[in-house]
Amino acid sequence: MASSAVVQAATNTIRNFVSHEMNGVSRHVGRFGDLPRITATGMRVPNPFIPWKSKSGHWQGAKYSLRRQADLVKTAKAAGLLHLLPPGPKCPNPSAAPSPAELVTSDPMVAWVGEFESKEVKGAEIGTRLYSGKKRMFKGHKRERVYLARMKKRAVLLRDMDKRIHEFKTRYKKRNQNPLKPRFSTKAKLPF
Repeated sequence: MASSAVVQAATNTIRNFVSHEMNGVSRHVGRFGDLPRITATGMRVPNPFIPWKSKSGHWQGAKYSLRRQADLVKTAKAAGLLHLLPPGPKCPNPSAAPSPAELVTSDPMVAWVGEFESKEVKGAEIGTRLYSGKKRMFKGHKRERVYLARMKKRAVLLRDMDKRIHEFKTRYKKRNQNPLKPRFSTKAKLPF
């Protein structure tokens, strides 16, 4: 169980994040059209966890990196304030409607503008996201890449090894002459 000091620090961090985004809404006017400041559900604030397209048509990156998003999600889970964070890659479905017991009256109401579309990744449910749909693994070491071919070649060579040994020994006997028999005639021709 988390201590009260840790929960209090996590609560302060999440509340600072939300208030920082609410205060910075004036910088984002025009990002998603003219944002009315206050609505029935709360203040409309652009989602800082997703990329967005500027007026000039260029894509801008997310305001918070994936590492910082993950840190905020961990902190929010520790404090029980996950419902205050916008949806993003590290927390695609934060609990949208917290129970009344979880809802603290001082929590600001924020309506995050911009939708996060999560991509469905093959093999994520069984834990093989990286190699799903691939014919073979990525580069790896040379010994790993050629292992199967080497084993097939070795199996073929071992299967026919008795025959190969017999062929080698018979060819060796044919090539080498009898050591007792002289190689050259004793009557050698002299060059002069």
